[in-house]
Amino acid sequence: MSKFIKKASKTIGQAPGSIIYVGERKVEKPSISIIDYDEKNFQEKEVKNIEECFPFKESPTITWINIDGLHDTEIISKIGNYFGIHHLILEDIANTSQRPKFEESGKYIFVVLNMLYFDEKDNETKTEQVSLVFGENFVISFQEQEGDVFNPIRARIRDDKGRVRKSKADYLAYSLVDAVVDNYFMILEKMGEQIANMEDELVANPSTEKLQLIQNLKRDIIFLRKSVWPLREIISGLQRTESDLFQDSTKVYMRDLYDHTIQVIDNIESLRDMVSSMLDIYMSSISNKMNEVMKVLTIIATIFIPITFVAGVYGMNFDHGVSNLNMPELTWRFGYFFAWGIMISIIIGMLIYFKNKKWI
Repeated sequence: MSKFIKKASKTIGQAPGSIIYVGERKVEKPSISIIDYDEKNFQEKEVKNIEECFPFKESPTITWINIDGLHDTEIISKIGNYFGIHHLILEDIANTSQRPKFEESGKYIFVVLNMLYFDEKDNETKTEQVSLVFGENFVISFQEQEGDVFNPIRARIRDDKGRVRKSKADYLAYSLVDAVVDNYFMILEKMGEQIANMEDELVANPSTEKLQLIQNLKRDIIFLRKSVWPLREIISGLQRTESDLFQDSTKVYMRDLYDHTIQVIDNIESLRDMVSSMLDIYMSSISNKMNEVMKVLTIIATIFIPITFVAGVYGMNFDHGVSNLNMPELTWRFGYFFAWGIMISIIIGMLIYFKNKKWI
């Protein structure tokens, strides 16, 4: 099974709204972090119990609650119940095979994204689902594992750089989505480098290992395309929303984010065409190598046909008492060398002929 396909069989037959984790367990124990800020104040801390997040609900400041690890569905249920998140949305958060989407409620907006990152150690692209729920003064992010692309945003909040500390929760949500989209460019850059390096190698050495790498790249590009195409609908929907949670000043930035998404899609299409052409290059290289082999074998076979004829004539083993009258070479002392001379002359003559014809 592909690394990008997750089994959802555990949810079959369950009641709607059942919070069942679907996916691979990626952390031993969920971790919960809180960043609370406004234009003048800032605090950041790690908490052990989800209940420690509850007092921030009524805080006038902006609160970002990040949960790493979704296998503990009790945490999802508790925070969902306290913040008034619908049980169907909680089900989608725990089901990590969701298609990117957004849903709008009166008090909050729910967004599902696929965050991709390049693993330098394994030299492959990996993915995880990121769910965002944001309201008037809070943003809750749910991730499958620790480590993400949000560290630059955390740094901007700590250092009070940019507009984050001066804006509402909708701008923070925009910043998180923007970080995911910007990371797609890095993934595309890595893929582009792999494709460029592989094209030269394919012509020189079209091995089965290279074919496997091409198939892996093709699979990654297909999944990347599957992740980005719905993102257009999400961003377009957030631009058109009439919810009071999304301010007009933030919608301006969403238009820029939409342009970035279109650019990512165009790059994906270009890479997909390049990978398809690489398959053609591989097949052409294999065909050329096979033609070279067949060419050599044909030349060898063509040379040995007359030699075999000569050897067959002098190897018929006629009775010397009768046949030597018609084949005096059989009793001639130089007959053996004469036969070899004929065969060698044929070989040399055919090689000269092939060379003049530019067949070799």
